[in-house]
Amino acid sequence: MSLRYAVTLINGRLWFAAAFALAVFSLGRGSAAAAQDRVVVEPPALPYYLCYRTFLAPEVDGELRETSWQLARWTSGFVDIENGVEQAPWRTRVKMLWDDQHLYIGAELEEPHLWATLTQHDTIIYHDNDFEVFIDPDGDTHDYFEIEINALGTVWDLWLPVPYRDGGTAVTDWEVGGMQSAVALDGTLNDPSDEDTGWTVELAIPWEALVGQGQQQGSPVAGHHWRVNFSRVQWPLEVVDSVYRKSTDESTGEPASENNWVWSPQGAINMHKPERWGIVQFSDSIVGRGADAFIPDGGAVARWALWHVYYAQSTHRRERGRYATDLGDLGLDAMVTPDGSPLDVRMEASAEAYRAVALETDGQSAWSIQNDGRIQRVDEELPQE
Repeated sequence: MSLRYAVTLINGRLWFAAAFALAVFSLGRGSAAAAQDRVVVEPPALPYYLCYRTFLAPEVDGELRETSWQLARWTSGFVDIENGVEQAPWRTRVKMLWDDQHLYIGAELEEPHLWATLTQHDTIIYHDNDFEVFIDPDGDTHDYFEIEINALGTVWDLWLPVPYRDGGTAVTDWEVGGMQSAVALDGTLNDPSDEDTGWTVELAIPWEALVGQGQQQGSPVAGHHWRVNFSRVQWPLEVVDSVYRKSTDESTGEPASENNWVWSPQGAINMHKPERWGIVQFSDSIVGRGADAFIPDGGAVARWALWHVYYAQSTHRRERGRYATDLGDLGLDAMVTPDGSPLDVRMEASAEAYRAVALETDGQSAWSIQNDGRIQRVDEELPQE
């Protein structure tokens, strides 16, 4: 593709200019589209967390007893991954802290039946009950990280250069070099004769471990947003001969489906939709010494308009074997904000590839998405493809 979008600042507002190789389509022609044909773009209400500095690095023992941990706030409780409404029946929540060396994560999981079997590093830990962390520092939905841990403290860490949905493959031999991890159990592991209380997880992730994988260098900047999510996989269990076993689905003879509880719901049983992860805002303030204001996630409406394009194009290609070359073919030639304001979205496409650009409603930022799902801010002219 040869389209070059130039984004120009005129009188304090961004404007598009484009050199055409194929066709560019502009939305926002309110008078040309019937009201019933308009698509209202309303971004999901993502959970957010203000992550404060710790004045003293906590000892990573799984206990979360240090003063800094006591001062840090919990996230909202986990909910069903798909509908985002049902609360996890056993409370699950997370705290975060940071310093110049590490991101610290502490999790609390209520659990009446502590159970884990996997002891080998980098095995598929979600085959046990587990706690999972997902981190996308720059929010482009690519080059993100996943860490899973079970009640035995066994870890699986992996890096996703491209999400599975876009043909990506996990790099399972990637390691979070220097990460410290620990679990603490309040109960007896793998013992069905009693009822347990739960377990806690503590992680110290070095910033330098995330360097060189398509992400920013060093620790985050105060005020910046990272996209993060947390998941808990919980298998239904039964007791057979005084031992925990996964419950069986009588209709198939296979293990019954697991439960998936998350901080930020995905709208599907799929953790690999980074656009639906929560927002972590970093603060330079020491935890417990004042409270920062959350800065709304700039560009949310423009980005969500582009996700409409991505989802529709993915469906079009799956059903017809090619991408649509006209936003009208996707039913997206009249996207508007919830208050009815037209959105300026443009796309160039061939049967094999596409790229779309959207102008944020404040006129101060523009965003682009392409067929591999990478989304990013456009501050200058886009490189020629």
